[in-house]
Amino acid sequence: MSIAKNDTGMIISPDASAPKLTRAVAGVDENGIDIMLAVIEERPLTIFLNSQEIVTAMTIGDYPEYLALGFLRNQRMLAVDEDILGVDYDEELETVVVRTAQETNYEEKLTKKTRTSGCAVGTVFGDIMEGLDKVALPEVTAHTSWFYELSKKINQTPSLYLEAGAVHATVLCHKDQPLVYMEDVGRHNAVDKISGWMVSENVSAADKILYTTGRLTSEMVIKTALMGIPVLVSRSGFTAWGVELANQVGLTLIGRMKGKRFMCLSGKERLVWDHSFDEARK
Repeated sequence: MSIAKNDTGMIISPDASAPKLTRAVAGVDENGIDIMLAVIEERPLTIFLNSQEIVTAMTIGDYPEYLALGFLRNQRMLAVDEDILGVDYDEELETVVVRTAQETNYEEKLTKKTRTSGCAVGTVFGDIMEGLDKVALPEVTAHTSWFYELSKKINQTPSLYLEAGAVHATVLCHKDQPLVYMEDVGRHNAVDKISGWMVSENVSAADKILYTTGRLTSEMVIKTALMGIPVLVSRSGFTAWGVELANQVGLTLIGRMKGKRFMCLSGKERLVWDHSFDEARK
């Protein structure tokens, strides 16, 4: 990949010092001692597709263009070959307008909203599962050693979570290298930012791994599958429907990734076990 990387070895990594992401709030600790604590800011972002208002998301406010593009792509409101004319962000109005060459009208789709299990209450639209039966994920392999290395690198990366907590992270990876590391109050927003970056940069999903700090729910599985990414990894646990859908679409689903331990509940045929049992237990 020719896109420039920063000094962390990633293309995009968290910047906890970025303005407007946190606010200092006064309080006391368990001993009654005065403290100042950095807390996460939440702000609304309204997404338009051409002239139609689609949704208002609560977000930390970084990468709004990627969030809008990714949300619309993951809701199947933007086709893979969509001719996108522009993505315009107005900070004062807290809006993003995605403009396409083809006229769009999703009035009926907008009546089918479903609240997700995500933090900060995400929204998907009721027909998002349509087309899952047509998903054909790449028949690639994933080395178990990559998961261990990814977990180590991601956990050691300075982040907004380490600075203030209250956010989830999603990281796009290639083999054992994290590439794009996004954070937000809801894991669904972080995933959508990844998706939007991939759309913007025309990046292939076929050889990628998606790492998340959030639960492996049906929403996470659906979005990962629709993005075309064959492997989803989390340090958190599973929901039964998430596992069922992962098996349905042939997604490799890795959960409870802690150190060198993990559980695979779907897609084990992709795994290359290049760490011995004894090494994995160390």
